[in-house]
Amino acid sequence: MALDLQGVAASSGSACTSGSLEPSHVLTAMGVPLDLARGSLRLTVGKDNTMEEIDYLLDVLPGIVSRLRALSPAWPERLPAGRQVRR
Repeated sequence: MALDLQGVAASSGSACTSGSLEPSHVLTAMGVPLDLARGSLRLTVGKDNTMEEIDYLLDVLPGIVSRLRALSPAWPERLPAGRQVRR
């Protein structure tokens, strides 16, 4: 949603799993740890995209990721001492 508010179309998974809170079954089948799979982002770039659009995404994405990490109770820096992210 944060990317959408910035005019960037993105997804956390495939179209067939939209609305699901579960991580991508493809990523988990590949052995990607659950905490990383839950934080995945899917972007599609095609022949109609411009370099300016890609540069714009690269400009806005780091700030959005930082804000979301600051809100996430699962982000390692926000976990209580001694707790680890479940994989």
